[in-house]
Amino acid sequence: MSWATAVVIIVAIWGVVQAYRARSGIVSDKEGNQSALPRGNEEELGREVLELRERIKVLERIATSDRESKQIASEIENLRDK
Repeated sequence: MSWATAVVIIVAIWGVVQAYRARSGIVSDKEGNQSALPRGNEEELGREVLELRERIKVLERIATSDRESKQIASEIENLRDK
């Protein structure tokens, strides 16, 4: 086996290990310490996203209530499209 083949095999093994770690949620910090990401909070995150969307709707209503509401609403829609 040549040295080039050995390097290719080592790189392939390293890639497989990295893909497995990423899929499993294992992260490393600057010092190389590994830890697993917390799982099972998808429902909580979904609930938080819904709450934040409701807050944004309220803030949009507050922002548009003082000035010409149609003009500001159209500006908000234009910003969303970008």
